Amino acid sequence: MNNYKLTIQYDGGRYKGWQRLGNTENTIQGKIEKVLTEMAGEEIEIIGSGRTDAGAHALAQIANFKMRKRMTEEEVMKYLNRYLPQDISVVNVELVQDRFHARYNAKDKTYSYKIWNKPFPNPFMRKYSMHVEEKLDQKKMKEAAKHFLGEHDFTSYSNAKGKKKSMVREIYSLDIKEKEGFIEIKIRGNGFLYNMVRKVVGTLIEVGLGEIEAASIPSILESKERIQTGRMAEAEGLYLEKVGF
Repeated sequence: MNNYKLTIQYDGGRYKGWQRLGNTENTIQGKIEKVLTEMAGEEIEIIGSGRTDAGAHALAQIANFKMRKRMTEEEVMKYLNRYLPQDISVVNVELVQDRFHARYNAKDKTYSYKIWNKPFPNPFMRKYSMHVEEKLDQKKMKEAAKHFLGEHDFTSYSNAKGKKKSMVREIYSLDIKEKEGFIEIKIRGNGFLYNMVRKVVGTLIEVGLGEIEAASIPSILESKERIQTGRMAEAEGLYLEKVGF
């Protein structure tokens, strides 16, 4: 079997997320698998480094798949980009060792989140950022961000349904920068739970608006009660930026 590693970019605006779903073909994974199956002449399953939410985007999602047919990296890349929708692009293909696994081998992930922080909407970025009209206090947001660093149980900041798996994750960095009307939040960690990044960003927005105090975050984390967290940031502003191996 030949094992191929893909680097994928996509605009997730019109999709139901990365993960293939039984009740719809409108997922990133489903679209790619359909093209790969036609290319390979056999049923292909693609493994992603992680799942992105419906409406979220990726600058460098990593995935791998195996097939019996031997094709060059260039042939695979050309075929995929010819038949995939234009809002999904394969930017790199690499023939890798058989044991490479996009999800299990991933060591860290970096997500970025874009907030358009002006009193008027941005017509060109409305599908790729969250609009917050009121001026956000970045100093308070940066203070709040410090409380998320390190290893914590993030039960309060996830909508994950399974209770058997560990909810402990480690955040390596959480940076907040402003440029030309956008506030970009970049978060890097060893892994993320379902909706975790969007809920963390939602809390940072609440702090920036003066709705909650930064000092309340440790108690929210310790409570492990999802009801303690407030808003969840919109999916449109979220990007899977990098996966480390």
